[in-house]
Amino acid sequence: MNGKRILVVDDDAAIRETLARTLSRSGYEVIVSASAEDALSRIQQIDPGLVITDVRMSGMNGIELLGLIRERIPDLNVVVITAFEDMRTAVSAMRAGAFDYLVKPLDLDQIELVIERCFRDRVQRRRLQHLASEAAEPYSLGQIVGREPAMIAIYKTIGSVSASRAPVLVRGETGTGKELIARAIHFNSDDAREPFVALNCTAIPENLLEAELFGHVKGAFTGAVNDRRGRFALAGRGTVFLDEIGDTAPVFQTKLLRVLQEHEYHPVGAERGERTEARIIAATHRDLEASVAGGRFREDLYFRLRVVEIVVPPLRERRDDIALLADHILSRLAREMHHDARALAPAALRQLTEYDWPGNIRELENTLTRAVVLSRGQTIRPEDLALGRLTPSVAETEPSDDSLRAAERAHVIRVLKKAGGNKRRATRMLGVSRSRLDRLLVRHGLVAAPGPEV
Repeated sequence: MNGKRILVVDDDAAIRETLARTLSRSGYEVIVSASAEDALSRIQQIDPGLVITDVRMSGMNGIELLGLIRERIPDLNVVVITAFEDMRTAVSAMRAGAFDYLVKPLDLDQIELVIERCFRDRVQRRRLQHLASEAAEPYSLGQIVGREPAMIAIYKTIGSVSASRAPVLVRGETGTGKELIARAIHFNSDDAREPFVALNCTAIPENLLEAELFGHVKGAFTGAVNDRRGRFALAGRGTVFLDEIGDTAPVFQTKLLRVLQEHEYHPVGAERGERTEARIIAATHRDLEASVAGGRFREDLYFRLRVVEIVVPPLRERRDDIALLADHILSRLAREMHHDARALAPAALRQLTEYDWPGNIRELENTLTRAVVLSRGQTIRPEDLALGRLTPSVAETEPSDDSLRAAERAHVIRVLKKAGGNKRRATRMLGVSRSRLDRLLVRHGLVAAPGPEV
């Protein structure tokens, strides 16, 4: 569909001419039609980005035209206009799938605003459709892989937030792929061609973090022999990604808050501030609510960063994605390392899916990299993974060490007793999900395995 082409359908010539003249001045290509039948016969050839139709016309009316358009071209937005302001017509139009409903005499400024919203909506929906198709086959968005419901929800959030410039807070354990989420937001946004500038806040000494982000002028401190632009200046209208924001000092937090509030920062040693249009995406593995309560993180900054929040689940809570992730990683490693190892033996895959992955995807990638290096053929075997020598690995399907299995069983029983049989409390004490606890109970014979549904 042409994003600048509008089809106007109305049997009133004056309305057609007025809309065509006004919208053409605004840069749109306007094609007019005097009847719904004519519009429907031409719509495939015209390929408009939007249809504006009257309701009451001789022959087929606008609501009927709307219904046929929704059946044949569901992605095409339709705005309904009418001289009769009654609830029944409005309800019929909106239920039939109209993008908006306007009443004559038309406010031309209003209709231009509606048109702008239509085209923005179309761009956003196409972005969401792209993300959904990436998620469906092979359940991937760039380097992000997963088909668990939590991951599909993240894809949708990425699509929505990419259309805005709102700050985003990405939360999750170390190694879950928080930076990949941030990159996906940036590279699916309208400013994808602008820089994506990443900084791990814990990798820079506290006394240099401000200068690294905001820049400095010559002579601002010992060693500042020249002016230097900071990360915000380098980002332009792009994205500044601040990883491990929860570990920053209160003084820095105060200055970052000013950037979020005023879109302005001061290079170290400068007398005048500089404006920034960069979007901020922050990430942390910390419990920020606890940090706020303990006075270690500013509450106002917390709320400024958390306009949109994305929580990335740990790998142990998305076990059905492990096989997909392993296949994705192995394919990449095989290309990069020119190695034939591309498949997992069933026993090796079983080990991967039963291991708890405290290091999450990063640990899985490191484990598979080592396995590819050690393997001697096309198939990764359990001995190539060496998971039995890693800790904590508490859930091998067939442990080689019976004492480990017994110790695990005793620990689960002890925690359950301490929790008074309350499984929710036990999951918190064990640090596992409810589904993980249920599998442990079945595995150790503490409850019967569920039978088939009838």
